[in-house]
Amino acid sequence: MIEENVRAILQEIAAGNNLGEKITLVGASKTVSPENINLALSCGLKTVAENKVQEFTEKYPLVHCRNYQFIGHLQKNKVKYLIGKVSLIQSVDSIPLAEEIDRLSQKHGVATGVLAQINIGREQTKSGFPPEEALAAAEKLSAFPNLRLKGLMAMLPAGAESGYLKDLCLQMREFYDIIKKRYEGIEHLSVGMSEDYKIAVANGSNMIRLGSAIFGRRNYEG
Repeated sequence: MIEENVRAILQEIAAGNNLGEKITLVGASKTVSPENINLALSCGLKTVAENKVQEFTEKYPLVHCRNYQFIGHLQKNKVKYLIGKVSLIQSVDSIPLAEEIDRLSQKHGVATGVLAQINIGREQTKSGFPPEEALAAAEKLSAFPNLRLKGLMAMLPAGAESGYLKDLCLQMREFYDIIKKRYEGIEHLSVGMSEDYKIAVANGSNMIRLGSAIFGRRNYEG
């Protein structure tokens, strides 16, 4: 099943998004065993990401991935477990968190790739910078010497009407286009999960985070 899912999704997104940009497929591997993650990697998946730091630290030595990322809510006291190991922290949702990532990156002599997480749906249950602070947040993150701002990330409201989701995706794309002109190295607009990635890709997203669409709902809910 995993093999079929990976190959089908890679074929589906091969043409790129609505703007012709290449789409990066991220396997959201929450609760998925290292064996099944490695199976997906052997079928063409190149990027995986965890939601929880403890799960990442347990799997990291066992998962054969050069592009391991983090996409979950991150507490400052757990940043130390990720620095030098992940290629990208997608969920930078505050300046204090960015400060800690920058501090530990400097300590370890590395530059850490980050995305600014935007709470585009203004949901109380989700973290992230509010939309009106998106550009200011990008400016602040780009100024940290040991961070490498790579773009923006957002989670769309689950179960929302498709027209509303489209509008949110287009807002994110507008923010992305602005910061891409302002800063070097901007390449990822990470919007879209298993239930809404088709809408996201059709409206400017060039990175999607798929869990159940790859690994099945028995192993991953989301």
